[in-house]
Amino acid sequence: MSAVREQDGAVVPDDLVHEFGTLLGAAELLERIAGRELERRCGIRHAMFEVLLRLSEAGADRPCSMGGLAGELILTSGGMTRLVDRMEEAHLVRRTPAPGDRRRQMVELTDAGRAKLAEALQVHADTLRRHFAAPLSDEQRHVLVGALRTLGTTAREELGDLR
Repeated sequence: MSAVREQDGAVVPDDLVHEFGTLLGAAELLERIAGRELERRCGIRHAMFEVLLRLSEAGADRPCSMGGLAGELILTSGGMTRLVDRMEEAHLVRRTPAPGDRRRQMVELTDAGRAKLAEALQVHADTLRRHFAAPLSDEQRHVLVGALRTLGTTAREELGDLR
């Protein structure tokens, strides 16, 4: 077995590096397919879909702060502002000043945003059925998802709360 030597002198097997690369590569390709279908069939980018989804999960009576959304989506405040600007121009969201702090902006779904989310969820589900579920048996998918949950849990424990 050949190995890759890291800077600190630790040896990592090539297989491990390639397995991790396979995971990242598959995830990147699936995300590109999902984004392409959302854009082609719904006219929205994947990041917009994520904002609509987060706002929907927060509930109609709980607008989200711009900063909170940026943190969840791992965007800079400027990137979040530009994204919400485009979404506001498309009438998918509206911004309002936060109660008691007019410098802080809150974002909420509009009726058009809820309708676009419903459309996008259907497209996303169709895409996932075709490109994520169909190539795997039910057993393979359950094992994969279980393993990914374990990795997600241990990574969150390692990193702590990033917000």
